[in-house]
Amino acid sequence: MVNPMNQPTNLYQLRETGWKSKTVKREIHDNFVAALERGDNIYPGIVGYENTVLPEINLALLAQHDMLFLGEKGQAKSRLMRSLVHLLDDAIPYLDVPQIPLHDDPLDPITTAGKRYVAEHDEATVPIAWWNREDRYTERLAPGTKFADIIGEIDPAMLASGTSMSAEESLHFGLIPRMHRGIFAMNELPELDELVQVGMFNILEERDVQIRGFPVRFDIDVLILFSANPATYNRSGKVIPQLKDRIGSLIQTHYPRSRELGIEILEQEAGGEAQGPYPVAVPYFMREIIEQITIQARQSKFIDQQSGVSARFSLANYRTMIASARQRAIALGERPAVPRISDLGHLYSSSLGKLELDLMGSHQMSERQVLDAVLSEAIGIVFQEYVDKHGLEAIGEIFGKGVKVEVGDALPSSQYADRLKRVPPVWDKAFEVNASTDDAMRASCVEFVLAGLHSLDQVSRAQAHGQVTYTVR
Repeated sequence: MVNPMNQPTNLYQLRETGWKSKTVKREIHDNFVAALERGDNIYPGIVGYENTVLPEINLALLAQHDMLFLGEKGQAKSRLMRSLVHLLDDAIPYLDVPQIPLHDDPLDPITTAGKRYVAEHDEATVPIAWWNREDRYTERLAPGTKFADIIGEIDPAMLASGTSMSAEESLHFGLIPRMHRGIFAMNELPELDELVQVGMFNILEERDVQIRGFPVRFDIDVLILFSANPATYNRSGKVIPQLKDRIGSLIQTHYPRSRELGIEILEQEAGGEAQGPYPVAVPYFMREIIEQITIQARQSKFIDQQSGVSARFSLANYRTMIASARQRAIALGERPAVPRISDLGHLYSSSLGKLELDLMGSHQMSERQVLDAVLSEAIGIVFQEYVDKHGLEAIGEIFGKGVKVEVGDALPSSQYADRLKRVPPVWDKAFEVNASTDDAMRASCVEFVLAGLHSLDQVSRAQAHGQVTYTVR
């Protein structure tokens, strides 16, 4: 790559540097190989795909294939496609001539205008500019996309001037030709109009453009990426078989294979959400519950699994939980704020729009009822794991029979401490928090234990006016 601080400005200077033309796939291939040799992190921010998805992408890059990323929503398909931008050169040269509609290669132009300009001018007077890496990637959402948007259309003004419809000069180019020497990504491929799918045949195979039946033959150099949901991609008639056949590699994505990986992704995406003037300390069991809610939703017979439950579901719920805890901290002057089970009562706002009910399996249950069932299951599963490890008596021993405990997201933590003067040592060990010395942590643990005991049918629960009362039987 030419030193970006000393870039040539004309064709003669470019030749003097020894710069060589490469196809975009070869460029990515070579940079990928170099990154592997250096041991670089090629896919920053991608978690849980190390042994499944990433090896398949690596092979596709080495094979110089166009790719289809197939997976349900929230499986990082778009992030994976965008990550390939980092395998492009910092910048590449192009002919800086106004009448050339593409970023034409100065050493190997494909347009008629580019070839003519280079042939008719002294190389020292052929202007060169540089196309930055970040600008060489573009993506489009399939619904509503027209043929003219991504491939092109006949320019009526050029026809009026006498230019032939089959001539390159008669075309107004769409996104794909304009991404010559770059990367073009099409999201939700099955939603792409059939006519547009047909128009992509030649681009994927012969790399030329055909508009209104008139072929314009030049070698468009572009890496094409697609994304799709399995439910629609595999549905007969949604994607034309000839188009499927022309896509080099199919990359199957998936949701995190473990709760721990899901939490790792959640924490990565949330970043510094819990910091700030009113910091929020989130016990690990609350993170486990948030991710387990997503896991249970992905398994629920009441939720349409073909639609999927995105990783954004966990992230939105996590942020809502933090916001509820922070609001309490601001109102009551508590620092740090600590989320409780009662904060999860606000998850309707961040959850309901992201779930699609299975109309056959929900049996007329409302979205709120489905979410309540999923939440209850998640709390029970996480609590049972703590019980299995530390014992039910050790975790729940502080609650004697006949005790009533009122909880709520607006109650001060001191009220929990007044009710429970002593915290058994196993709480600090089991929950890895300072429940015995911190009132807010104690309140969070109390609510977790009570909700867990209720899930095991050990205590009764009554709710009224936004507050919950647990009674130990």
